[in-house]
Amino acid sequence: MFLLSFFSTAQTGSTDFWNQVRYGGNLGLSFGTGYTAVQLAPQAVYQVNPIVGVGLGLNGSYVNRNFDRNNGFASDNLDYSSTILGGSIIGIVQPIPEIQLSTDFEYLNVNRDFEDPMFRDDNYWVPALFLGAGYATGPVVFGARYDILYNEGRSIYRNGIQPFVRVLF
Repeated sequence: MFLLSFFSTAQTGSTDFWNQVRYGGNLGLSFGTGYTAVQLAPQAVYQVNPIVGVGLGLNGSYVNRNFDRNNGFASDNLDYSSTILGGSIIGIVQPIPEIQLSTDFEYLNVNRDFEDPMFRDDNYWVPALFLGAGYATGPVVFGARYDILYNEGRSIYRNGIQPFVRVLF
């Protein structure tokens, strides 16, 4: 509600609201032995001033995990695929042109399908609160973010630290 109120207020000001909105998002790729994750997260960020931006995003992800029974690299033998959909609220602070600090709150619906009938397929919601930092060069930011709500048993991410590439035009 706060963001919607803020956006409504911003639209009535003397500055054209849509000229202050930047579009883009994140692309996430994670590969490992028996593990693949692909994430696409479009975002729209309202640039409050040259330093601060706030916005909203969507998140779509696909994860596939296969236990390598020959090499035994995974910690267990849970083979599954997962589709994840949700949204996020984004805050960006860029104190100098080369450094971007961010916070992202995501709320995601996770749908996991296990290959082994011994395990029950799962569908649940999971929150994530990321604090991030990155190097900005033009509209592109390369960085890492940490999920302070990370839960190994429920999170969609392999660990609490995630590299990211954010592009906003």
